[in-house]
Amino acid sequence: MNPPRLVVGLGNPGPEYENTRHNVGFWFVERLARQLKASLAPQAKFFGRTARAGELWLLQPTTFMNRSGQAVAALAHFYKILPDDMLVVHDDLDLAPGAIRLKQGGGNGGHNGLKDIQGSLGTADFWRLRLGIGHPRTLNPAQQVIDFVLHSPRKEELPAIEQALDRCLLAWPQIAAGDDAGAQRQLHKAV
Repeated sequence: MNPPRLVVGLGNPGPEYENTRHNVGFWFVERLARQLKASLAPQAKFFGRTARAGELWLLQPTTFMNRSGQAVAALAHFYKILPDDMLVVHDDLDLAPGAIRLKQGGGNGGHNGLKDIQGSLGTADFWRLRLGIGHPRTLNPAQQVIDFVLHSPRKEELPAIEQALDRCLLAWPQIAAGDDAGAQRQLHKAV
C-alpha cells in the first residue's frame, strides 16, 4: 500500500441522509478531518467538500452516491493522484455492524458508489475501507436494500458502528504510512 494521497468518504448529501447507514464513509472523513485539524469546505470544481492536510486530500462527494466517480475523478485528475494512492471509505452490507475490512481492488458488490468510481477511473485498483452495516435479511427479509441503507442504524447497531469508526482512526497512522499489513491486523480483529 502506498501512503494515501486521497481519502474519499462515500455518502449522500443533504440533512435527510446525514445519519443513514449509507453515509458511514462521510462519518469517517469528518472524524479524520477533525483528527488532522483540517476543515472540509465546498469545492464546486471537485463536486464535493474537500480538506487538505499536508499532502493528503479528503473528499466527501456532494453528488449523490451513484455519481461519486464524478467527484473522485475530478480531484484525482487535477492533482494527478493514481488509484493506488486512493482510499475509498464506504458502507458494506456483507459485513456485520462494526466489522471492518481493508483491501485493494475487487468488485463493487452492487455498491453504486463504487461502481461509479470504477467507471470514472477505468479501474477497480483503489484501496477500500469497508465498514459493516449489516444486511436487511438479518432484520426483516421483506425490507428492500435501498430502504435499509437509507435509514439510520438501529439503536443496538450504532455503538458497534461508532466503535468501528474509532478503530479506523486508531489505525490511521498505519494506513497513512502505507502499512496495510499492520492496519489490517488492527482493523480485522474481532471485537
